[in-house]
Amino acid sequence: MTPLNVVNEQNPRQIAARVLSQRLNNGEFTENLLETALATARLSPADRGLCHELVCGVVRWQATLDRLIARKTTPGREPRPALVNLLRLGLYQIFWLDRIPPHAAVHETVEQAKRSGYVSQSGFINAILRAYLREFDEVKKILADMKVSQPALGWSHPEWLVERWRKNFGNEKTRTLLEWNNTPPKTFARVNTLKTDAAKLIERWREENVDYDFCTRDWTGENLAFELKSHPPLNSLGSFRAGSFYLQDPSTLLAPALLGAQPGESILDLCAAPGGKTTFIAQQMNNDGKIIAHDTFADRLKLIRENCTRLGVTCATATATFNFEPATFDRVLVDAPCSNTGVMRRRVDLRWLIQPAEIERLRTTQLVLLKQAATVLKPGGVIVYSTCSLEPEENSDVVKEFLASNPNYKLETERQLLPFADHVDGAYVARLKHSN
Repeated sequence: MTPLNVVNEQNPRQIAARVLSQRLNNGEFTENLLETALATARLSPADRGLCHELVCGVVRWQATLDRLIARKTTPGREPRPALVNLLRLGLYQIFWLDRIPPHAAVHETVEQAKRSGYVSQSGFINAILRAYLREFDEVKKILADMKVSQPALGWSHPEWLVERWRKNFGNEKTRTLLEWNNTPPKTFARVNTLKTDAAKLIERWREENVDYDFCTRDWTGENLAFELKSHPPLNSLGSFRAGSFYLQDPSTLLAPALLGAQPGESILDLCAAPGGKTTFIAQQMNNDGKIIAHDTFADRLKLIRENCTRLGVTCATATATFNFEPATFDRVLVDAPCSNTGVMRRRVDLRWLIQPAEIERLRTTQLVLLKQAATVLKPGGVIVYSTCSLEPEENSDVVKEFLASNPNYKLETERQLLPFADHVDGAYVARLKHSN
């Protein structure tokens, strides 16, 4: 099979099938595989979008698609995984993509089976997909009913996670969250005022055929964040290469906003990769002061350095070493590793990888990081703790436990951003003040 990095097909369905096959065989993250495939594919913007939709849609709706496949196959004689992938791709086009004629979806899937070396099994795939064409209206009703009667299956999420959210948020908000997670995420950009301003960037975008809209939240103010509704490939944009903006969901701007870094201060950004918050803090400080961006992996440190270079950040240093003297930093941002349940629609594999035990394991790490931050903070300094998790065990519970064993800290403010309420990625942020 042709490696993904030399894919040259013009057909978005072929590329989608190859990405899904690679995911199945190698266990790599879908987003990484898709980025690699599209980087070398000669596709129109519309076909690039279709390919992205097919791959991410199949992964998101995997459990629901597999239930449809199970309805037409004999227990104990399930099709091999490669055929399941093709059936998922065909069924997704039939039942989830209105713009693709169902008969065309069947034909393309059967042809893809033949191209992939499954000529003798193409009749099997054709039979299942055509059977579903005959039952289209009935199955659409079944799919709609499942969202109400079996929400985990109907919205294609793990049962344990849906039950957890139902207990925390109630049925209606959980259904809204499940729908949010299955919706393609919007793209947001943060203006880099170290290089330009909003007016100049907008003018440049108009020249580059970037369609944008203003995005204002109470923690961002005006003319900082924008929604990119459509755009050419980022690397083709002079404004991107010049560092005039950084792709960043508005939710990730809340933690630096509450950190409140000032010019001339010394800041520690723990778990800083890929550098979005680091570079925004530098922007707030106007490159005046010192930021230490800490991460433990060399490849992630490389990302921080690359982003700092592109965005013109000169006051930040990326390091994997933690050997700071006590009372070194005015402020510390602890952007802790977490379950990422607030960004599930951006990380399409996540729902199939996360396990309940992971939340408790991460909680231990999060507490260690908070205590580590406290060892290097100056008296009277500020720690901001943040995650992109929706789970209280990783958020308010961690902060409460830290405060219980560190009475010289006070919780000044905390905020949970929820997709179904705030219409941004989920995030939790708490600002902790050390007493003088």
